[in-house]
Amino acid sequence: MENKDWVIIDTETTGFRSPIIAVDLAAQRMRGWDPSGAPFRRLLNQNADISPEASRVQGYTREILERDGEPALDVYRAFAAYAGELPIVSYNIEHHLEEVLKPESRRLGINPFGTAGFCALRLAQRLLDPVLAGNCKLQTLRQYYRLPERGAHTALGDVETVVDLMGQVLRPIAEHHGLVSWTDIRAFAEAEWFPSRIAFGKFRGRNYRDARHDKALQDWLNGLAGSSNVRSAQMGKWYLRHLEQSEPTEKSSIIFDADIYERKTAISNSAAASPKTSIVVYINPEVEQLQKLIAQARSRLADLEAAYTKDRRAVDLMQGTIFNLVRPHYQARDRLKLMVDYRQKYLNSLLKNGDDEVEQVAEDYQSARAQTDDSYEEAAKVASNQRRLTKEEEEELKTLWKKLVLLYHPDRFGQQPDKIETYEKLTSVINQAKEEGNIDLLREIAADAHAFILRQGWTRLDFADETEVEPIRKLYTSLQLEIIEILDAINQLRESADFELFTLSEKQGGLLQEVANDQIKAIAAEIAQLELEAAKLKDEIAELTGTGVIPIA
Repeated sequence: MENKDWVIIDTETTGFRSPIIAVDLAAQRMRGWDPSGAPFRRLLNQNADISPEASRVQGYTREILERDGEPALDVYRAFAAYAGELPIVSYNIEHHLEEVLKPESRRLGINPFGTAGFCALRLAQRLLDPVLAGNCKLQTLRQYYRLPERGAHTALGDVETVVDLMGQVLRPIAEHHGLVSWTDIRAFAEAEWFPSRIAFGKFRGRNYRDARHDKALQDWLNGLAGSSNVRSAQMGKWYLRHLEQSEPTEKSSIIFDADIYERKTAISNSAAASPKTSIVVYINPEVEQLQKLIAQARSRLADLEAAYTKDRRAVDLMQGTIFNLVRPHYQARDRLKLMVDYRQKYLNSLLKNGDDEVEQVAEDYQSARAQTDDSYEEAAKVASNQRRLTKEEEEELKTLWKKLVLLYHPDRFGQQPDKIETYEKLTSVINQAKEEGNIDLLREIAADAHAFILRQGWTRLDFADETEVEPIRKLYTSLQLEIIEILDAINQLRESADFELFTLSEKQGGLLQEVANDQIKAIAAEIAQLELEAAKLKDEIAELTGTGVIPIA
């Protein structure tokens, strides 16, 4: 790889529905594992609409591209000069090259770009298998391996993240496997391969090697291999072939941030990498080493929990602000909806059963209205109790999580019903306190969890460190899974429309009032229509009864 020149590319587009049109193109020339020279990045103005889903993720609108973008032909000429005939690598090359750039070249009548290299996603999937991060989404790996933030879902940001991933995570693992040349890397990425963990069906999550000792899994793989579906048969046959190979005698895991300890098996990063970030391959680690890894995982989980809590609370506060602004209008609309619904029921009952059952309809209406009003009062109470934490409180919350995460040990009490009940109650209280921002309660539990449990009258729990290897491994696995879950939660939150609105509202004063006004305007139209329906039903009931008294009011 050392003297091989190649280029990493990424695109952002109008969406995934055809025609797919590029709006952002970035690239980085590479020499070996290291970037060579300045990156390439251009926005393209192709007079195309961007789907709301794509715009929410990458932030571009037609107006932005008309203002900042360049004509497509100019961009592609510049890119052709930058990339030349170098082999192109991308994280999901099938999409970026085959579904975006090649169709673009045909549509615009220009020469195709470069030559296909290999898929960096495919390389990551193979080298990291089984994937400790849960999946190989680029931003998941960036967060899991603590790579720098580079501007997610922009072409240049994703290119820079692939450069980081290749150099700091994939390179040392590749070299550990003896993959040192461009030819080796490309062949490895393109070879037939399936993940060691089954990704679907009743054996989802199981390692295919378990079939050596599990007849049901072995039978399932045999059935897969004999499938009439070509892809299923190909997968099954691949698993069966590899089962015939000698069973590994060593279990190895890839752990990022080997600053924890040094071993002969440690593989340093390239000179360009920070000395604080490296990959460690460890084999059958001892208790002390696992405990160090657990301490590191707990610390990271605490930081992630604090970050998620901060972002979630900010979004909840924003939603509470909008709720308070529009509540009277939504409540008036819902009262009218209820009135229309029950006046229709009253009218139907009157026509079908006479006066015998209409009183019950009227009583049901009053009960339903009270419940609706109560739900609004409860929502208003929740919104009024929300407040943004001060910087000091946010720092304290992070400190508290570092103490509270020491209590995390879901596997320890699994065979003891009374203790697992206490553990579940304790975690429920902690989670509720987190949702409510009840720092006083979190502080009380973190200060002395045993005393808190005793005050509740619950069964005592033992939070002492494990001393046996297998329980420690289970704990470490649980912590890793918890880290993956919170990373997914953070990603989903930060990619949501609500978080985008919060971010914009921080920059634009009065934006939330504008959003509320738009909602109020839409609600006003609904209210006007409902008032007409309610009045019409009122006249019908009055005409039938001849009394002029309408109990549904």
